[in-house]
Amino acid sequence: MKDPKSIMPAAFVSFRSRWGAAVCAQTQQTSNPTLWLTEWAPEPRDVYWSNLSIPFVSLTVRRLIIGVAFFFLNFFYVIPIAFVQTLANLEGIEKALPFLKPLIAPIKSFIQGFLPGLALKIFLIVLPTILMYMSQFEGLISQSSLERRTASKYFIFLFFNVFLGSIVTGSALEQLDTYLHASANDIPRIIGVAIPMKATFFITYVMVDGWAGVSLEILRIRAFVLYHLKNFFLVKTEKDREEAMDPGSICFYWSEPRIQLYFLLGLVYAAVTPLLLPFILVFFALGYVVYRHQIINVYHQRYESGAQFWPNVHLRIIVALIASQLLLLGLLSTKGLEEATPVLLVLPILTFWFHKYCTHRYKPAFVRNPLQEAMRKDTLEHAREPNFDLKSYLADSYLHPVFKSDDVDKFYVAEDPGAEEVIVATKRQSRRTTPVQSKYDGSDRLSVPDSIPER
Repeated sequence: MKDPKSIMPAAFVSFRSRWGAAVCAQTQQTSNPTLWLTEWAPEPRDVYWSNLSIPFVSLTVRRLIIGVAFFFLNFFYVIPIAFVQTLANLEGIEKALPFLKPLIAPIKSFIQGFLPGLALKIFLIVLPTILMYMSQFEGLISQSSLERRTASKYFIFLFFNVFLGSIVTGSALEQLDTYLHASANDIPRIIGVAIPMKATFFITYVMVDGWAGVSLEILRIRAFVLYHLKNFFLVKTEKDREEAMDPGSICFYWSEPRIQLYFLLGLVYAAVTPLLLPFILVFFALGYVVYRHQIINVYHQRYESGAQFWPNVHLRIIVALIASQLLLLGLLSTKGLEEATPVLLVLPILTFWFHKYCTHRYKPAFVRNPLQEAMRKDTLEHAREPNFDLKSYLADSYLHPVFKSDDVDKFYVAEDPGAEEVIVATKRQSRRTTPVQSKYDGSDRLSVPDSIPER
């Protein structure tokens, strides 16, 4: 304990009432804005303990480094994707490898329709994991905030590389030549011409990534293989077997951005190539049935973040609407309908205004806890559970997993202040189903118990 490195620059502070926690978490504590910084604590299961030891001053530097690294990753990832799409075209393959021309002829349509989507899917397999490591390096203190940040990065990547990168070019060289010899006023027209031409590619991509992904989700082949490998090589006790059978939780950071990419494709191609819409609708129908079943019957809920994902989802929906409206303007300019362009410019302006209105009106409800609601909950709790001992419950809720030895969910009820504490077991059957403590050794939303970290 004498080692300075053993002391974390953050702490969890518990309060006797929600009202007190809300006042402390949502106000500035000192005149010095660099001291006693407070924010809502994530619930115990959501804490990412490794990042609590990062000094507050270094967080800004870390986020700057990750921002620059993500920019270069997003930029240079275009090179392999464009190269694969170039080879995926039959002309590119025959030009690069002339001796394959006799072999390509019998399966020409199959290669032309299936290879681009499959190649793109392969290149995107490891990307969500890379983005998650980048988010962890930024120093976020909860698993939910890590997933939200990773989801934002993944959607930006899908938007610029998968969507725009696939629309504006059929090959990297053609794209470079087109934009080097075109003026800025011609860029919307170039994109408008390319939109209908890429409908076939996106149909293939929806089938390869969307339909096949939903099928693999219900089959869970990867989890099945991993379980038998662990069972054969690692399982020694019943606890090991229970851990090997743990299905985990749904990965929001890679599944949610993919769903919004398909939503974007549906908006863009609804007025351009409606043939793509049935494929999008089939994906959403299958996804609803499959993921509803998986969330209810298979996956375990790792944490509760208080709907913190929704503001980010709303923002990406607005981005999809504005992008579809701007691309529609570019398409109409290629059809000799320039007169309609000034009228349609009102659409993205009104959409952006709607986003600003929703942000101003409703976003505070996701980041602040109303004092009126906190007082009401405190009053109800004192009336319904006068003997509930919150202090005893919080005594070990935010202990580091290293010091946590109790595997039973419990709460304490005291008849009077001097009475002996009685442990009352909950209805939960397994800690694997609803774990009390975060499994990460290292959110922003209030959750019982009411605590805040201080930096």
